[in-house]
Amino acid sequence: MLPVLNPFRPGAGVRPPELVGRQSEIDLVDLMVAKSRRRRNDGGMILYGLRGVGKTVLLNQLQQNVEKAGWVTVQLEARPGEAGSRVARQSLGRGVAMAGRQMTSRFKNAASDVRTAVATVASFSATVAGMTLKLDAPAAENRANSGLIEIDLEELVADLAGPLTRNNSALAIFVDEMQDLDSDLLTALLAVQHKASQSEWPFYVIGAGLSTLRRTLAEARSYAERFVIREIGALSHEAAVEAVAKPATDLGAIFDQRAVDLIVGEAKGYPFFLQTYGKAVWDLAPDKRIDAEIAAAGIAEGNADLDQGFFPARWDRTTAGERHYLRAMVAVGGNTASTTAVAEYLGVVSSALSPARQSLISKGIIYAERRGYVSFTVPNMDAFILRQPNVDDEDDE
Repeated sequence: MLPVLNPFRPGAGVRPPELVGRQSEIDLVDLMVAKSRRRRNDGGMILYGLRGVGKTVLLNQLQQNVEKAGWVTVQLEARPGEAGSRVARQSLGRGVAMAGRQMTSRFKNAASDVRTAVATVASFSATVAGMTLKLDAPAAENRANSGLIEIDLEELVADLAGPLTRNNSALAIFVDEMQDLDSDLLTALLAVQHKASQSEWPFYVIGAGLSTLRRTLAEARSYAERFVIREIGALSHEAAVEAVAKPATDLGAIFDQRAVDLIVGEAKGYPFFLQTYGKAVWDLAPDKRIDAEIAAAGIAEGNADLDQGFFPARWDRTTAGERHYLRAMVAVGGNTASTTAVAEYLGVVSSALSPARQSLISKGIIYAERRGYVSFTVPNMDAFILRQPNVDDEDDE
């Protein structure tokens, strides 16, 4: 079939042709919008899960939906480290400034309140982003300029609440890779969401991150109670079948049931892999009927592509010692393994493996959601490792 018509789109954050299996999260945010119009704030939403499950795609869809409903939004993508902290604050400052400009142009009601709010926006942007941004009001002298992010964000939201409410709008901050936010900014967002819920301010934090985010939120449970927290995992069998079959059927192609079963089974319901295999199968198919033989060939081609780019981006950053640890994980548990079992398999005490384990966690390759167990942050990483030649390289630490 013609590659130019290929409907499948593997890629980080790239929207698939069919966004399936996520309607409950979409409905929850729609309900959030409806309640905000009645001046009721029950809190924000946080999504967590492995890479490749479509968190970013869903987050982007939710942002588009609330913007269509009249909300003003700010978007952040967190990054680790000191440099990441600076970038996050600059993005927040610039994003809030853009929100202020939107309010000035859109909100014709309560014009004086809007001017007051924009003055606070100017002050907040200058303080947080460390730069002066041109707005339609001078920076407020005594609001949102303490230099303490939690205080400044609360004052900003308090001053925006009036004009937002009177215009049936709200401010939503969307944060991707939320696990990489520095603790001060993360705490500020959680605390101000808590305050907004208590005060019925139209302010919402909607974030997404890896499974490690769940532990971070648990440590801040006094604030996390103000959030709907949802795990985004593999699609159900029915949704996975629809994700593969419907885009092809819409273009006149026909999947044999056995072909669909092979693709869905190999992908284990993970959207990124469904798109990868679907794309490869489409490109290999000589005509519009796709049978099991073509599906098997497409899966092999898809795995070859994954083994060249997606998985090596993590595997190639490990040392020889860390690879021994990862192979032991796969041998004793597959995707999730007991740290005690890994140590027994390698014939050492568990404490001897702590440096390798911690390094792998720091690199974002594994995570420890519960005590005594580690899991891969990327689905199907265990299958990739099994496909790699088991050669004992010299330790490159």
